[in-house]
Amino acid sequence: MIKRIAVYCGARDGNDPSFNHEAQRLGEWLVQHDIELVYGAGAFGLMGTLARTVLRNGGVVHGVITTELAERGAIYKDLPDVRVVPNMDVRKQTMMNLADGLLAFPGGLGTLEEISEAASWTTIGDNKKPVAFYNFNGFYTPLNELFRRMNKAGFIEDPYLNSICFSDQFDQILAFMQNYKAPAHRQYTK
Repeated sequence: MIKRIAVYCGARDGNDPSFNHEAQRLGEWLVQHDIELVYGAGAFGLMGTLARTVLRNGGVVHGVITTELAERGAIYKDLPDVRVVPNMDVRKQTMMNLADGLLAFPGGLGTLEEISEAASWTTIGDNKKPVAFYNFNGFYTPLNELFRRMNKAGFIEDPYLNSICFSDQFDQILAFMQNYKAPAHRQYTK
C-alpha cells in the first residue's frame, strides 16, 4: 500500500512555467489519493510549490533537510513535520525510510543524484521500494534511453531495468508502485 511518496524535484522553478503548474497538479493529485508527501523540506522552486499545494489542500507533508541547507535559509518554515539531519547521506536515507515509493519529478543534479541512488540500491538489495520518473513533456526520455543503452551493453540486467518506471501519468505511476515487487538483489560469483 502506498501511503507516502518521496518526491525529488527542483529547488528552482525552471524556465518553463508549466513545471510549476505541474508541481501544483501533483500536489493536488497526492491529496486526492490520500498520499502523504515526503520531500527535501525546501521553500523554493518546485519543492516549495509542491509542499505548499499539498498543505493548502489539506494534505500531509514530511520534510527532511540538512543542517547546512536549513541554516542557509532553504527550509520551508511552515512545515508541521520537518526533520533536520546532519548531511545529505542521512537526508536521503531518512526520506527513503519514510516513503513507500520514490518519485523523480523534473529537477537538476540533486534530483538526479537522489533518484539514481535509490535505483542503484535496488541492484544490491538496499532499496526494496519502487522507483519512478515522472516523464513530464519527455523530460526524462533521454535518461530512459540511456538506461536502455546500458541494458543493451550488458551493464543493467533486465530485472533492474524493469524495476524502474518512466511515465507521464500519475495514475500509471501509482499502479506501478502498488503492484511493485522488488527484484532479487545482484549476486556475484567467480
